[in-house]
Amino acid sequence: MRHVVLSVVICLALASETLAQANTGTIKGHVRLSGKLPGNPFIRMGMDPMCSKMNAGKRILQEYVVATVDGSLANVFVRLQGNVPQTPVSTQPVVIDQRGCIYTPRVVGVRVGQIVQIKNSDAFLHNVHGLSGKDNSFNVGQPTAGLVYQWKAKNEEVMLHLKCDIHNWMNAYIGVVTNPYFAVSDTTGTFQIDKVPPGTYTLQAWHERFGALTKTITVKAGAATTVDFTYTGNEKSSSVIDELRVAANGF
Repeated sequence: MRHVVLSVVICLALASETLAQANTGTIKGHVRLSGKLPGNPFIRMGMDPMCSKMNAGKRILQEYVVATVDGSLANVFVRLQGNVPQTPVSTQPVVIDQRGCIYTPRVVGVRVGQIVQIKNSDAFLHNVHGLSGKDNSFNVGQPTAGLVYQWKAKNEEVMLHLKCDIHNWMNAYIGVVTNPYFAVSDTTGTFQIDKVPPGTYTLQAWHERFGALTKTITVKAGAATTVDFTYTGNEKSSSVIDELRVAANGF
């Protein structure tokens, strides 16, 4: 009897998933840099012997622009703007790790009210400082490995800059949004946003060096909408984040 009930539950779940896919659409996209690929500076960690020791023999880059030889651009935060139907906020936390004196990942998205966990995997002090223009700021110390700071954003903000006041080459960015329709481009420059309600929307792409681009798209039920964003390399971020960028070369 238990196996029958379980089978029914599984079938209902699959049917619900199929219905959701049929009634919604998918956004598939690619982000490209058409101009000359800028070089990223090496991070000089010599001011902190612990960081330097952990990365001995490595040449760690400040990854302002992560792109392939064909210009496919990673770490671009893409989000749907406008009035869209709301869904329950995920109970799964978004995790950012401090490991080897670097934040990983560098760019994440989170919904207002969703938990962000910031972990310290290094056996020494880091300072987690969220710089916000939307009343989302925080500033905490994590002196030992294994500590986890939990934070919830109160207001939408694209983007919140995360840094360490002790190691000022450490940078990460958190896109805080009110709906679940967002993604971050991967190392191939691609991104995908699933289960989007049909409609016409503004899709925004944001990059820490090149700022924001927008496109108007139409999503149809049961179909995939493709969109490409292209940066020339001449854009400059107009965000306050640009003013908060820190140098890669030590303190």
